[in-house]
Amino acid sequence: MLKKLILLTSAVASLSASAAEVEPLKVLLVIGGCCHDYGKQQFLLAEGIESRVHSKVTIEYTADGSTRPQFAIYQNADWAKKYDVVIHDECAADITDAKTIDNIVNAHRDGVPAVNLHCAMHSYRSGNFQQPMSPDAPEAKWFNLLGLQSSGHGPQKPIAVTYTAKDHPIVKGLSDWTTINEELYNNVHGLEGNFKTWPSAKPLAYGKQDAGDQPGVNHAVVAWTNEFGPNKTRIFNTTLGHNNQTIEDDRYMQLVCRGLLWACGKLDDKGMVKPGYVSRRYQKK
Repeated sequence: MLKKLILLTSAVASLSASAAEVEPLKVLLVIGGCCHDYGKQQFLLAEGIESRVHSKVTIEYTADGSTRPQFAIYQNADWAKKYDVVIHDECAADITDAKTIDNIVNAHRDGVPAVNLHCAMHSYRSGNFQQPMSPDAPEAKWFNLLGLQSSGHGPQKPIAVTYTAKDHPIVKGLSDWTTINEELYNNVHGLEGNFKTWPSAKPLAYGKQDAGDQPGVNHAVVAWTNEFGPNKTRIFNTTLGHNNQTIEDDRYMQLVCRGLLWACGKLDDKGMVKPGYVSRRYQKK
């Protein structure tokens, strides 16, 4: 259960009335590609979100398990226009076509918020992506959206997650935790360099595997925000979420749902969920 969504709501008693008056958030989940159990994860994510947040999740899924998965929705220039937020959970490392990438990125530059999960950080990359890029590099369009450049990961081991931005609305009140075996994504610009290269991005949580501190190897950021483009579109990102058991973990879904609510402007500065945006289904539990 997503206790934090309830605990950080200003007036639980008023939610039932206001939820009836508030339209559900229209969420698009784009999911599929290489190396993950996306066939099951599409439903874990959709159910996890709809059971916690007053929302309707539309799934755009492909069973194409390659690194070049094709999503029909991206053929439309207005593909994101009718949604309040898009969740990117693609693993599309070898889609390098500039026209396709521009069409995806432009929707968010124009103002549609995004939530980027796990392998989305390793998608839509081209050029020498394993070397530090400048934000003005032609190949950096996707990294500019994310606010970070990531190109690889280490072994699957438990990750100790530490929330460092304690007063940020997304993580306010959340407790540090340790995942099951998960992939810790390594970031090209190092532990802090990402946030010097993209100052619009702000770290929320760091993850660490094993003993000792090897920044960039066993110690890396695992959740952060970005403000993208002239509209300062809100972007929430987490590299966690490789395995089904992690996605089913309430602590993970708390983070994702609160990130989604923040991206949509439905958390106030104190981390309170705005009235009407806690799922009616959750209220009945």
